[in-house]
Amino acid sequence: MDKKRKLLDAALKLFVEYGFHGTPTSMIAKEAGVANGTLFHYFTTKDELIIALYVDIKTRMSTYIFESAKEQKTFKNILKEQFLASLYWAQDNKLEFLFVEQFKTSPFLSLIAPLEIEESLKPYFDMLHRGMKDKIIKSHPVGLLFTLISSHTYGINQYLITSNFSKAKQHQVISDSFEMLWSMIT
Repeated sequence: MDKKRKLLDAALKLFVEYGFHGTPTSMIAKEAGVANGTLFHYFTTKDELIIALYVDIKTRMSTYIFESAKEQKTFKNILKEQFLASLYWAQDNKLEFLFVEQFKTSPFLSLIAPLEIEESLKPYFDMLHRGMKDKIIKSHPVGLLFTLISSHTYGINQYLITSNFSKAKQHQVISDSFEMLWSMIT
């Protein structure tokens, strides 16, 4: 594993455990097994490391979600597969999902350019626009629909994290929660 990846993995673990401000760069370097100066070779500031980690996770998560749904033909099936994929990804990548939640409620989110955020959300917004245009889902501001869907996803993930369900029960909760979401937006 390369040093940059080791630093990102160490930062992920420590940021989730100790928070952004409770994790000094020296602790990250030590956890990664590299010199403190090596961290600054890849990331000039801790803020830059935090943002790079967020972008890395969001890119991997989005790729997984879109790949999971690419074979689907109907709007409902595409949305369902994306919803299911996001929750299954979260279950398989708990630290990453917890980091994303932590990041979204931190001041670091404001350090990402609005245009970059808009660009990352464009595929989701385009899909929702098509669903409204084709009269499959209710016509509402696309930002509101996206917020309802993403909030539902994060909430269900939190519910699953705090519950000690069997895999079968987790699958049932995820499937049922999509149907609740679908009823809400159609």
